[in-house]
Amino acid sequence: MATEHTDQAQPLRDAARTALAAPSVFNTQPWHWQTTGRKLLLRADRTRQLHGADPDGRMLTISCGVALHHARVALAATGHDTEVTLLPDPADPDLLAELAIVGPREPRLDELQQCAAIRHRRTDRRPFTSQPVPEPACHALVITGERQGAHVHLVAADQIPVLALAAVRAGALQLSDPEYRAELADWTHRPPWSGDGVPTATAVRAAPRRVPVRDYAPFGGETMRPGPDTDAGARYLMIYTDEDNPAAWLHAGQALSAILLTAQVDGLGSAPISDITEVGATRDDLRRLLPGLGHPQMCVRVGHARCGLPPPTARRSYEESVST
Repeated sequence: MATEHTDQAQPLRDAARTALAAPSVFNTQPWHWQTTGRKLLLRADRTRQLHGADPDGRMLTISCGVALHHARVALAATGHDTEVTLLPDPADPDLLAELAIVGPREPRLDELQQCAAIRHRRTDRRPFTSQPVPEPACHALVITGERQGAHVHLVAADQIPVLALAAVRAGALQLSDPEYRAELADWTHRPPWSGDGVPTATAVRAAPRRVPVRDYAPFGGETMRPGPDTDAGARYLMIYTDEDNPAAWLHAGQALSAILLTAQVDGLGSAPISDITEVGATRDDLRRLLPGLGHPQMCVRVGHARCGLPPPTARRSYEESVST
């Protein structure tokens, strides 16, 4: 039995290492992994919560859901069948998930592709070109997201103005909040050794586009040029859930991960859009776009990038984020 536990410990540690590449709100990386020999435990790190932008910890939990899916993909791609238990201990709400290896399995092609995509995926805040995203690719993104226990709505062309106005309104409301401005300044001007945050070098100067994006450099700093594109060919997806609780947020995060990785496999650029759902008023606006009842959790912009890759964002070390 000890040998079996030893055999399982290394792939669990490797999966936790792979999951450190997951994107998160403000690149806070608000998770801590713990390997116990037989299980990989995912915990919320409340010291990294954005209390101005995310007072309920919803975005923190969604971010942890993204990391959870990354770890699941890594284990599947290395031939391990897993069992995942969400929120296993009601007395310990910061224990978000347990992963256990329950046997071997043959990896599917999409799992191998998604695992490879983890190494290359970057959030691309640059405007995408006018080349349209093919409908089959859009529907594939919807399907891959919905397999994770959330709903995905492909925003229709006549709904884009509502999305754009919500983005404008969210930006104005957040920048008028002193606590949000302090958090934004903190997480966009991190010391080089921190391994986290969103450097302004990954942001883009304000320019006309179909749906405005969060301004990560209102206090100055080096940014990327937007170029001639305006997101004319971009498509927008909205992840939503039936409930609005931590379990639903974890499902939404896993759906977000699946969409981002599938977009990378399909040669598409992508960027999560969370600011529209961080403000209660604009989150309510988004409900009008849904085909039925539900709670908007996150939007995603996908499209064709003109050339090259945006700069990477830093990640904390394995030793900081994983304990064994």
